[in-house]
Parts: sequence; structure tokens; C-alpha cells
Amino acid sequence: MRILTGSQKEPFQFVPQSIASFGPTVLVEGCDRDCSISWVHAWTVANGVITGVREYFNTSLTVTRLGNHTQNNSPAASAKSSPSGFSSKSSSSSTSEITSFHCPSVWESSVSVGKSVPGLVLAI
Repeated sequence: MRILTGSQKEPFQFVPQSIASFGPTVLVEGCDRDCSISWVHAWTVANGVITGVREYFNTSLTVTRLGNHTQNNSPAASAKSSPSGFSSKSSSSSTSEITSFHCPSVWESSVSVGKSVPGLVLAI
């Protein structure tokens, strides 16, 4: 922090307040000792090793599950669960038919509640 800001304050300490996991993604949320800075880490874990880290400071984070997570493997179901949200059927018109695409929220940060901070959506 001193290098980036020139501040001579005590070193920043991460104080975790919650941990949640969704498949290979582990979310850890917390704040500093004074609760003036909130943070969320999104770690990607493979075989017990952290392979990726996303870090958010003073940001409200909502995590959403991307795609249709049903076990129906019919061609109609796979067309509706296309990540692009576009139907794979051919159409007589020049544009593709847009289908409904539901992305449910599975987790929301809570430490920054009541503060005026930017919000982001993380799709997993």
C-alpha cells in the first residue's frame, strides 16, 4: 500500500468474515480492522491449488450462475442453454432468434451493505 499510495499507515490486514464455494470458485469476503475497506476474493481452485485470484475492494459483488443447469440433454434444451443466449435454430429472417436466458444469483457480498460502492456481477 505504501508503494502505491505513499501512505505510512500500518500494513493492511485481511480479516475474513465469510467463505463460500461454488464448484471450483471459492469466495472470501471481509474488511480491514476499522471496517472502512471491504474486499472480496474470488479464488479458482484446482486439485487443492489456487490457480486464479480476482480481488475486489470497496465493491458490492453479486455472483450469478451462468447457463441452464438442468440434466435435460435434449436438442431443444441445449439450444435454450446456449451461453450466447441465441437460439441455434436457423431462421428465415436475417437475425437470429433471441431466447430467454436465466442467470440466478447465488451469492451477494454483505460487508459493503449500506455504503455507496460500485456493484459488479461475477458469472460462474
